[in-house]
Amino acid sequence: MLPVSTLGDEGASARPYHHGDLKAALLAAAGALLVEKGEAGISLREVARRAGVSHNAPYRHFPDRDSLLAALAAEGFDELSERSRQAGELAGLGQCYVAFALEQPGRFALMFSPGLDKSRHPELQAAALRLFDLLREAVRQAAPKRDVQIATLAAWSLVHGLSQLLLDRQLSETLLGEQPAAMLSEQVTRLFTEGLG
Repeated sequence: MLPVSTLGDEGASARPYHHGDLKAALLAAAGALLVEKGEAGISLREVARRAGVSHNAPYRHFPDRDSLLAALAAEGFDELSERSRQAGELAGLGQCYVAFALEQPGRFALMFSPGLDKSRHPELQAAALRLFDLLREAVRQAAPKRDVQIATLAAWSLVHGLSQLLLDRQLSETLLGEQPAAMLSEQVTRLFTEGLG
């Protein structure tokens, strides 16, 4: 017979999570899976295994896979919002947007996934709106005489479209020359910003 103190402790020392912030541990594990395997590679069971918790533990915070994905996407919007605040003016914000997309393509794709219904996930919707509000304010400051809604939509379309073209490798060297993506995004966003004024 096993001593009582060892029952249920098999492999516990190898587990990365132990009496801390379960939600953060689950999101970190899901984020790592997103980088490694993409959105399709994320399951609650695998996230639990990676976090070193029981396969039922994720359900304490996420009732289903979509809720976990929505939380990951919301984290992405929050991170991009924080970077954007630091970028300051409109051109810097645009460059920040493109850089984020290129640095975290899986997270970026998840943030704008048509499979995630933002109306079902208020925290995701709120995070996305915070980023949009930052963009709108940067546009308002850069072009106070323009219709702010139309100019904001144009700015967002520009940086999102450029990001997607770069991610999808749709800009050939013939179009780009040998410019790095950062230089290209700087030139495109500056040209747009100057055109607003």
